[in-house]
Amino acid sequence: MTRAFYIGRFQPYHNGHQYVLESIAETADEIVIGVGSAQLSHEPSNPYTAGERVLMITTALESVGCRAYVIPIEDIKRNALWVAHVRSMTPPFDTIYSSNPLVVRLFQEEGATVLSPAMYERDSHSGTEIRRRMVRGDTWEHLVPASVIRVIHEIDGVERLRQIVRNDCDIITGE
Repeated sequence: MTRAFYIGRFQPYHNGHQYVLESIAETADEIVIGVGSAQLSHEPSNPYTAGERVLMITTALESVGCRAYVIPIEDIKRNALWVAHVRSMTPPFDTIYSSNPLVVRLFQEEGATVLSPAMYERDSHSGTEIRRRMVRGDTWEHLVPASVIRVIHEIDGVERLRQIVRNDCDIITGE
């Protein structure tokens, strides 16, 4: 039995995440999904709560056909201890999948097997781009699974994001 680990902020969960997890599911029996920065919400870069992100992920993964454990993981702001923190919060896993250079480095320093999956259309499939589109009123729905659209509508996630950024022009103007 193989169990893989994949971590992200999932702000929001999108088709790029889905593509990576479907690829991981082809070789792993189970996937542990870490919802990083779980303590953050209601911020321009982190508008959704850990619980909302767990809901986005679990509903989107119903079609993947691989057992998944979705675990919120709070930041500890101590990189030297971060891998031990992650391991203390999750079921045991064999292989880590990440393209984040810091995550790769920290797990490699602990002797873990790390694979960097190919990213899926990274220019358009990023949380930053999707949030920018939401704020500007551009189409974003085609970038996320249908179940995630339903969750975002259920929690009034677009309006929340627009309200949060009203005084924060960075995401609106791209400056």
